[in-house]
Amino acid sequence: MNAHEIDYQIYGEEMQFVQIELDPYETVIAEPGSFLMMDDDIEMKTIFGDGSNQDTGGVWGKVFSAGKRVLTGEKLFMTAYTHIGDGKQRVSFASPYPGKIIPIDLSEMDGKVICQKDSFLCAAQGASVGIEFSKKLGRGFFGGEGFIMQKIEGDGMAFLHAGGYIVERDLQPGERLRVDTGCLVGFSHYVDYDITYVGGVKNTIFGGEGLFFASLTGPGKVWIQTLPISRLSDRIMRNSRGYFGKGKGEGSMLGGLGDLLDGDGFW
Repeated sequence: MNAHEIDYQIYGEEMQFVQIELDPYETVIAEPGSFLMMDDDIEMKTIFGDGSNQDTGGVWGKVFSAGKRVLTGEKLFMTAYTHIGDGKQRVSFASPYPGKIIPIDLSEMDGKVICQKDSFLCAAQGASVGIEFSKKLGRGFFGGEGFIMQKIEGDGMAFLHAGGYIVERDLQPGERLRVDTGCLVGFSHYVDYDITYVGGVKNTIFGGEGLFFASLTGPGKVWIQTLPISRLSDRIMRNSRGYFGKGKGEGSMLGGLGDLLDGDGFW
């Protein structure tokens, strides 16, 4: 793989955007809807799939590339932005909700990272955005992302987006970290990913953290978000439903009964 070499700068705090600087005939690919602004000499082109095999894969290669994106919940098409003029030109992409943009040099990750669905923002031309099937039954059912996650392969820069603050952990060989399944953003492909039962009757019924944790064992990097979009949308929905909506027992088996016991249903 020979990805285009791009320069970039990330702006903002809670609502960030990344500005990509392109030399002549360099290209960056991005998810539809992430575009913010671009200079005049940049050409925008809609491509089928992720564009990684437009010249060598033939028709079926393009269909397979697009099909992989559908399985991860993405659109059939992506957008390519190419600098067709002279000098340096810039194109920018914005995060879809409050959070942080994560720059990843795939060449430092041995060419591959695994991430949650919908986290990919943009990447240098040459990156492949595909699917990663879970080989473990329990992880597929209870891991929060089902049996399919995204994988990004290549040797250039890629950018992910996640909610809230981003914690990056560099796990040593054999070091294990347990994470809320919804807070896991991604990890290098050397990391062993599984799920772990929370354990304990009180933890299960009253803990409010669900039944399982994501268990990650090093070596490798792990990225964790403090505010997954599912948690944010759930809080908005609960508040919009008023006093008798789902409350603090959101992840427990008690649900609304837990709110009544702690007084939220009465005051």
